[in-house]
Amino acid sequence: MELNQRADIDPGSIEDVRGSGGGGGGIGGLPIGGGGLAGILVTLVVALVGGYFGINTLGAEDSAPAPNSTAQCANEQERTKLLECRNGLYVTSIQRYWQQQLPESFGEQYQPAPTRIFSNRVNTACGAADSGVGPFYCPADDKIYIDLTFYQVLSKELGAPGEFAQPYVLAHEYGHHIQDVLGTEADMRRRQERDPGNANQESVKLELQADCYAGAWAHAAANTVDKDGDKIFTSLTDADIQEGIQAAGQIGDDTLQKRGGGEINPDQFTHGTSEQRQHWFRVGWESGDPKQCDTFSATI
Repeated sequence: MELNQRADIDPGSIEDVRGSGGGGGGIGGLPIGGGGLAGILVTLVVALVGGYFGINTLGAEDSAPAPNSTAQCANEQERTKLLECRNGLYVTSIQRYWQQQLPESFGEQYQPAPTRIFSNRVNTACGAADSGVGPFYCPADDKIYIDLTFYQVLSKELGAPGEFAQPYVLAHEYGHHIQDVLGTEADMRRRQERDPGNANQESVKLELQADCYAGAWAHAAANTVDKDGDKIFTSLTDADIQEGIQAAGQIGDDTLQKRGGGEINPDQFTHGTSEQRQHWFRVGWESGDPKQCDTFSATI
């Protein structure tokens, strides 16, 4: 996978708030921290934030404060070297894809959603969170949040070292934004309220659809262009796509439960098994059609 150093990051796509003191108390008034509160925090984020990625990374190495570091991305020589800049190009590609595809597939206009990079802790319209909850989407402010140290966790601890695993993570979160724009997530929350016994199953369907949307973007990623028509990727191979599929497999509920040393308990699944996550990513990738991502009607 190679990025085009001439491609521009769309203005407003990235908000870098590292080192800005954006921390605070926990969601719902709980303090942020480890220990017994970690599980409570994760539960609250799952309930309030529609895009929680399903991984707790508490204990990951802290990222160094770097306010305004994305300003360096104006330098073409740095644009494909710095993680912040590559991240910005990924986001630009994903949003440019949905700007065209959402009207074509669903008759809705795309609403831009920036990715906010934070370090350790961040305040959101969904409450305060720390990097332990992993990347997430907040529907209350239409932003994706990520501490870039998550990519280290993904590579070193979760067994997904491929570079394309990074944009897969972002594309999954933007899938949740699409669900918010289309009203899919709100519909799912109402069904959960009416039938609490099937709440986890509804969550699994939502997450698998986000994986499928990520695959649909991956299908078109090599042809996405910036505002000036320059391609964002100069090279994207089947091997790169396999890195995304591998990442999806490493974060399935069953795999994470086994990695945590516990027994596999399907009743606690909220994101789908490794096989399911890989399957639905492939559905999106092979079809290139987000309309094929109706996990709520399909047998998952």
